[in-house]
Amino acid sequence: MKAAAQKEGPERSCVVTRAVKAPDDLIRFVAGPDGVLVPDLRRKLPGRGVWASLSRKTVAEAIKRKAFERSLKAKVAVPADLPDIVDGLMYRDTLQALSMANKAGLVTAGFAKVEALIETGRCLAVIAASDGAEDGKRKIGQAVRRLAAAREAEGLKARELPVVAIFAAADLELALGRAHVIHAALAPGPAAEGVLSRWRRLVRYRTDDTAASDPNDIEDTTEPAGPNAE
Repeated sequence: MKAAAQKEGPERSCVVTRAVKAPDDLIRFVAGPDGVLVPDLRRKLPGRGVWASLSRKTVAEAIKRKAFERSLKAKVAVPADLPDIVDGLMYRDTLQALSMANKAGLVTAGFAKVEALIETGRCLAVIAASDGAEDGKRKIGQAVRRLAAAREAEGLKARELPVVAIFAAADLELALGRAHVIHAALAPGPAAEGVLSRWRRLVRYRTDDTAASDPNDIEDTTEPAGPNAE
């Protein structure tokens, strides 16, 4: 077993593909007290668990194959819209992490302030409202490229600056407790890293795990026993 997997806990197998992966690359599901299957994003809910790859398409395929029921070896109600439920939970979890980062003083809002933070080189990630104007997105992109050019001119290695563009402006306003939020930026810190970790998982889920290497490249598969169950 890989050293990284040992730190995260035992590996599990996907209920559809049977691929063995670390828990961070899977989603755990359990039967709730009412007998309805629920996602366990934090992997803390009691009971026997079944795991699916971090992919919307895989969750949908598990429903089609009735893989969850076979894995749990029990009658369980699987919502037809389970892929959407998972997406919604992951989205809200990422938004909540952004709110916590804001309370920790790691979020800067407003185009001018975001641009200034980028130019200092202390920006961990940029946040752009998904429904924001294209002109604003273009200008933020220019600021990111200027930073990369400046680092290159100084002989420094180019640093990836993620652009999180999954949140609507209304959700950003709610999470940050202020009006008219179109652009924001994350400063380095544990809470900010938590935002990026959740965002990357959501992007991977929405793009069927193909964005594992670089989420910025994205525009906005029965019968387990052993490692798959717990």
